[in-house]
Amino acid sequence: MKFKIITLGCKVNIYESEIMSELLLNNGFIKDEENPDIVIINTCSVTNMADAKSRKYIRSVKKDNKDIILVVVGCSSENHREELLDLDVDILLGNRNKSKIVDIIKEYLKTKKRYVYFDNDKVKEFEDMVVDKFRSHTRAFIKIQDGCNNYCSYCIIPYLRGNLRSKDINKVIEEANNLVNNNHKEIVLTGIHTGSYGRELGYDLSDLLRELIKIDGLKRIRISSIEITEINDKFLEVLNSSKVIVDHLHIPLQSGSERILKLMNRKYTKDEYKNIIVKIRSIRPNISISTDVIVGFPSESEDDFKECIDFCKEIKFSKIHVFPYSKRDGTVASKMSNQIVNSVKHERSIMLNNISKELELAYAKKFINEVVDVLVERVENNISEGLSSNYLRVYINEELKVNEIYNVKIIKVDNDRIEGVIIDD
Repeated sequence: MKFKIITLGCKVNIYESEIMSELLLNNGFIKDEENPDIVIINTCSVTNMADAKSRKYIRSVKKDNKDIILVVVGCSSENHREELLDLDVDILLGNRNKSKIVDIIKEYLKTKKRYVYFDNDKVKEFEDMVVDKFRSHTRAFIKIQDGCNNYCSYCIIPYLRGNLRSKDINKVIEEANNLVNNNHKEIVLTGIHTGSYGRELGYDLSDLLRELIKIDGLKRIRISSIEITEINDKFLEVLNSSKVIVDHLHIPLQSGSERILKLMNRKYTKDEYKNIIVKIRSIRPNISISTDVIVGFPSESEDDFKECIDFCKEIKFSKIHVFPYSKRDGTVASKMSNQIVNSVKHERSIMLNNISKELELAYAKKFINEVVDVLVERVENNISEGLSSNYLRVYINEELKVNEIYNVKIIKVDNDRIEGVIIDD
């Protein structure tokens, strides 16, 4: 039978979709984007928009072909299970048992009975999944961690993903070795709260990094996201000692207002955040530091927003991912007074996005006439495109090999495009 997977949301979902795809392919199923017999939708529920997008895909699948087997999994499924039961879904899962997708589909094919499974245990074990080769990406992802214990006041994810839990360090190293042996040069470590890796097992992310950098042939390690509270002297020492760890860190800020940070139940002050950034840049002066910021959090005033803008400019992020606050039922913030109207959220989002573009351009221009290493991800019409260690998307007017790393001199930077030329070793 032929299948298609639609993936929404975060890098964890990308990894878990790759797992499901590999399992299906290894069991005789065929991937077919145009005429599938089975459609799997791996959903996201981080915002209302993500939920709406998930529902849109779910509703659209059977419009043209009622005989398609519709499988819905993931966070939106977990968050809206009763609502999705009313839709024409054949297999409905939460965030557990994606690794058993083959057996579940085979059972459905045999019985033709709707299959529904949700794990209601609050304390969960890590569900081991292993990918040998990423077919959908040049860069390979490894999910090293799941769950979150932070309970930021705006966030529904801890309720949907459960407690902190980590993959055994030896299994991560084995998976990384297999991916490198299958010609992946960059590995992205990902999780729901990646920087908390190993906390319940007696080790931490720095211990894992020290082992991974020893792998022959592994050229780059990228961390999908890390909290400022998890960047300690031990981590900084590893960052300082190995260039295998890329020149990019994504460190969520969420607000540059001291008052709003407290309401969000974030675990740091602005000064604490800034001091760690200074330490990082003392080790890696040209490192790219991107972030997430939520605008329009309940009771956020014009002064709070201005304070946030000023702080973002002071830190000089290389990119800001801007999210208008999304009210999630069941969270502390959903019950707060002074909810901000959508028009104000929209206006503030535009303002901060414009500032992000200015900061992105300023950061990229620092590298004009500099040489960066670029991992080529795509070649089309004699133009090669790839990512540098510091997360610049670079275009080279030359047909290069996909999945190879080249030394590239940046020759042009504008609002839409960074261009470079190959420099011989």
